[in-house]
Amino acid sequence: MAETFEYRPQNVCSRLIKITIEGDIVAKVEFVGGCRGNTQGVAALIAGMKIDEAIRRLDGIQCRNGTSCPDQLAQGLKKIKAEKGI
Repeated sequence: MAETFEYRPQNVCSRLIKITIEGDIVAKVEFVGGCRGNTQGVAALIAGMKIDEAIRRLDGIQCRNGTSCPDQLAQGLKKIKAEKGI
């Protein structure tokens, strides 16, 4: 069963990241705000990916302010993992 979570990123242009999870899979990601092409590209690339793999690939990517939209997505996924015990 799919669950959708909202994560408010910090220090990036995106204002909100909506993350839909099915088990341990990232089913869908939607960024609100930010660089439309880049955020849509990131969302398309990780759709269907296991959460741990998405975190491994995105965590630590920097754009400005020591973070980026992909890094903030990784932080959101970490929070979901911690809350859901995945």
